[in-house]
Amino acid sequence: MDRRSLIRHAGIASVLAAGAAPAVHAQAAIRWRLTSSFPKALDTIHGAADVFAQSVKAMSGGKFEVTVHAPGELVPAFGVVDAVQAGTVEAGHTAPYYFFGKDDTFALATAIPFGLNSRQLTAWMYDGNGLKLFREFYDQYNIVNFPGGNTGSQMGGWYRKEIKTAADLKGLKMRIGGFAGKVLTRMGGVPQNIPGGEIYQALEKGTIDATEWIGPYDDEKLGFQKVAKNYYYPGWWEGGAQLEFYINKAAYNALSPENKAIVENATAHAHTVMQARYDARNPAALKRLVAAGAKVLAFPKPVMDLAFKESMALYSELSASNPNWKKIYTDYANFRRDQNLWFRFAEAQFDRYMQSAKL
Repeated sequence: MDRRSLIRHAGIASVLAAGAAPAVHAQAAIRWRLTSSFPKALDTIHGAADVFAQSVKAMSGGKFEVTVHAPGELVPAFGVVDAVQAGTVEAGHTAPYYFFGKDDTFALATAIPFGLNSRQLTAWMYDGNGLKLFREFYDQYNIVNFPGGNTGSQMGGWYRKEIKTAADLKGLKMRIGGFAGKVLTRMGGVPQNIPGGEIYQALEKGTIDATEWIGPYDDEKLGFQKVAKNYYYPGWWEGGAQLEFYINKAAYNALSPENKAIVENATAHAHTVMQARYDARNPAALKRLVAAGAKVLAFPKPVMDLAFKESMALYSELSASNPNWKKIYTDYANFRRDQNLWFRFAEAQFDRYMQSAKL
């Protein structure tokens, strides 16, 4: 044994003899449960929670695990906020606008009619004031939020009969996501808030006359083309629908800085992957739907104009009656105005040209 080895071993021996072993700070394993609002069959939207859980486990070397649960396994699809707020589960993955009944402000975190598109909403959340404002809002619900994916612009849904004028919306029973139903009501329609896994049966049985969900890839999986052939666009109520991860505040605050960073980066990864999947998979799905007999139709301009008018009127009313809404929507609307100014010159012009070019 050489001199250096003797000294090293002697040093260790003296420490052990003194009864003072080196401190080893091993972090305890963390096990979280996450409840989703979306059925497992939808590998895009439910899959974002799986991507999050896989990333957390990988980045922590297996020391931090999140189990993902479909609606009904732990709580119902629309029970996510209550479950996370109460600490029944540590995390949730949902569309905030489902909870507009608690406060209309929730809708601004997902999508509002004629709101931000997906890129604009991501920009507002990450580099504008969106995340800061919503952290303040969610604090009253014991929730820490993170962007959790975006569908991109959505389709306008499936209808048993064609929508030729605004009058065709009168009395129309339509499954429509959350807050947008308020605008549909003002246009004479009858909104229905139904979880994704229950929509097909309602449309098949005639309980509803129309439904929207997301876009071609998920709509094909849910089979709407089998019971309603008229497929309209655009989904003016969802120019870019964002999901969120909800984390119980106490559970989040109990994490080490390292694990907080893991959560932040895992949610951002899931956010990116989800939209990438929709953008990659929707084109082929749309072709298949058309081949199966779907009629792809544009909403008539008078319908769009009425929807826009009623949406703006609703936002003015909410700003006058709801301080939470007014605080966040004022910032949101200012950001939207500047974004549309920019997109008009570069993004929109480029897109219009490319979509008309013969490739």
